[in-house]
Amino acid sequence: MLWEKVLIGVLVVLVHLAWAHTIDLLPSSEYCFFEDMHIGDEMTLTYQVSGGGHLDIDTWIQDPEGHLLYENLKKDTGTYDFIADKDGRYKYCFSNKFSMMTDKMLSFNVHGVLYLTDDEGLIPAERELRELANNVQLFKDEQDYLSMRERVHRNTSESTNSRIKWWSIIQIGIILFICAFQVFYVKRQFEVRRTI
Repeated sequence: MLWEKVLIGVLVVLVHLAWAHTIDLLPSSEYCFFEDMHIGDEMTLTYQVSGGGHLDIDTWIQDPEGHLLYENLKKDTGTYDFIADKDGRYKYCFSNKFSMMTDKMLSFNVHGVLYLTDDEGLIPAERELRELANNVQLFKDEQDYLSMRERVHRNTSESTNSRIKWWSIIQIGIILFICAFQVFYVKRQFEVRRTI
């Protein structure tokens, strides 16, 4: 059961990483999108113009009160990340108003961390995703613990192996010394001694 949750979590992460929005910005047009955020939520906007004209568009992000947080004029790519300091609806727009004849192909991705509490009425899918994220974190922690234990056991085994090797070499040396001494001693016993 746990491996199924891990597999689903990996698939969700891979799909999220591979998924980006693509829109056609027509000449003299503007597209705006909205994100409802709370204080402390993180958001990152990444975009790139992949076709049309000089590959340039205007981009901006506004806070709920209409203050400009980010503006990038006549650029082909950009990334902006921020942490919300106000509750409300944040607006990000892409504009091709300065172009009268050329449409642009735009790919963008918005991702971030939303800090929601359980009283905010999470839908069941969000609860399942949170539970899955917690299970993935538990799995990662267990993997780290097992990796650390394996490293400790490997070091202990290598240390024991090294001590056994050196003790065996010392024993072989002692046995060779004793054998040489015995051969010398027995040989000496059978020597003929002359007295003059």
